[in-house]
Amino acid sequence: MAASAERNVGGVEKAAVEEEPRVLEPGAAPFGNFPHYSRFHSPEQRLRLLPPELLSRLFPQGPETKPILGLDVGCNSGDLSVALYKHFLSLREGETCLDASRELRLLCCDIDPVLVERAEKECPFPDALTFITLDFMNQRNRKVLLGSFLSQFGRSVFDIGFCMSITMWIHLNHGDHGLWEFLAHLSSLCHYLLVEPQPWKCYRTAARRLRKLGLHDFDHFRSLAIRGDMANQIVKILTQDHGMELVCCFGNTSWDRSLLLFRAKQTTETHPIPESLIEGKERNRLRSWR
Repeated sequence: MAASAERNVGGVEKAAVEEEPRVLEPGAAPFGNFPHYSRFHSPEQRLRLLPPELLSRLFPQGPETKPILGLDVGCNSGDLSVALYKHFLSLREGETCLDASRELRLLCCDIDPVLVERAEKECPFPDALTFITLDFMNQRNRKVLLGSFLSQFGRSVFDIGFCMSITMWIHLNHGDHGLWEFLAHLSSLCHYLLVEPQPWKCYRTAARRLRKLGLHDFDHFRSLAIRGDMANQIVKILTQDHGMELVCCFGNTSWDRSLLLFRAKQTTETHPIPESLIEGKERNRLRSWR
């Protein structure tokens, strides 16, 4: 897979993807870039746990309405990105909203240019969702591409970030420090952060798949010190090291992954936590770590 000439889409510089056929064996996706991810982890499993009015409760719109800006890291082919957009705007199947892009704009990135190209082609809301190829761990490219998007709105950070089943792939490919850095970057870029961590059993499964295919094991798998209850580990990193607080857990998917909502502590005055979330906060925390 190669990238060629630069082009500009939606105000963000992007790499044009050269057409190149590929056949990816099941499990041979060392960055989690499965070509048909939504077939075995459907968006609906996450959506049923998330209240459709979540964003409107977190970001009440005033008379001078500005779009809510979201960052979706590891968007794959965009199925979940589109589903989240429709869910939070309460759009039915096939329904569009002329003013929707004024309410919510999503920047969706993935390391795989083939998946990003597919997402762009199939997205029903091209004015509201921008897809870019980005290795989020590349500091220079991250700064340029995210900064380009944010500058269109006169912003320096996103209102909310989505990190859905990405933490394991960062951890396996970049080690303990890489995971710590990844969460540091995300927390500095977003007022709120919705994280779906993979449990430790998924790490073992990912490593086993590579071995079955005769491929090299993940460089860091056997040396990882951060292991065990990964949801709890990520809560500790974000709350103890990166200045965020756990707002609530929305429950677990059918494949046993928690949906955790965090908030940057410095956003307390400008983005107070809705009372409805505060009431169930302790209950949901306890349910998360049972």
